[in-house]
Amino acid sequence: MGLVTTGFSMSLDGFVALPNNEIGPLFDWYFAGEQTHERASGDTTYKLSSDSGEMLNEASKATGALIAGRTLFDFTHAWGGRHPLDVPVFVVTHNVETVPDEWRREGSVFMYVTDGVESAIAQAQAVAGEKSVAIASTTIAQQAINAGLLDEIHIDLVPVLLGVGVRLFDHLNVAPIRLETPTVAEAAGVTHLTYRVIK
Repeated sequence: MGLVTTGFSMSLDGFVALPNNEIGPLFDWYFAGEQTHERASGDTTYKLSSDSGEMLNEASKATGALIAGRTLFDFTHAWGGRHPLDVPVFVVTHNVETVPDEWRREGSVFMYVTDGVESAIAQAQAVAGEKSVAIASTTIAQQAINAGLLDEIHIDLVPVLLGVGVRLFDHLNVAPIRLETPTVAEAAGVTHLTYRVIK
């Protein structure tokens, strides 16, 4: 079974989004390089440095399923019906009936989980097999940490101070959580940090 991971672009002062959930300058590094990189879905193109492009390619190949919270799902308008990673997406929600019909059609890549994060992770792992399950929402990542289910944290540290916004590590009730020494890769506009969670 693959790892349960999460990864976010983060400002130096610890924010992964602005208060309105917009990313602001946190994704500028996706366009700071010299190499064209196309996501798995083929509908998004970036200009990355070679180091960032290689890291993103490896992460994409290693991911077999994604878990998102309802807030992110709604904010992105279900990524237009197809996530850029082009993998099955498990959406943690309290009420499937409030999901727009266009995202509940037969053959959709979206599965809806109403019985919690642990269930979403188990279902995603069953689909992903030996590949990783990536968690894309802050609240879901926090719940996975609290449940002891997160194996790896990837931070793309961006040289900017936002001053206010959404934090990845709010609402933790099991601190301190110890992490292994990170692997570090510097690239144009970003420093990539990967931490394994010590269990």
